[in-house]
Amino acid sequence: MAETVQPIRPTRLMVAEGSILLLPRHIKLRHDAGRDAWVLLAPERVFKPDDTAVEVLKLCDGKRTVGDIASDLAERFQAPRDVILADIVQMLQDLADKGVVKS
Repeated sequence: MAETVQPIRPTRLMVAEGSILLLPRHIKLRHDAGRDAWVLLAPERVFKPDDTAVEVLKLCDGKRTVGDIASDLAERFQAPRDVILADIVQMLQDLADKGVVKS
């Protein structure tokens, strides 16, 4: 009897405080001088992140954890770390689901 082989399904990246994220090589964060705005350039897509997202994405360098980023932003903006952490985990999860950030 032949075995039934199940296709391998890609696992979903779950963003958490200990996650270390970066932009994939095919995604670029650039300042568009014509629009005077930051944009994320992806194949056949352009995202226009808000100012907060830009600050977070600049720190997604493949070295810092999401917790490190939250601590940095909490200190810089004098805001509660737990609130910032919850907000950026949600934002980064949405971007991970779209393939904009990876671990």
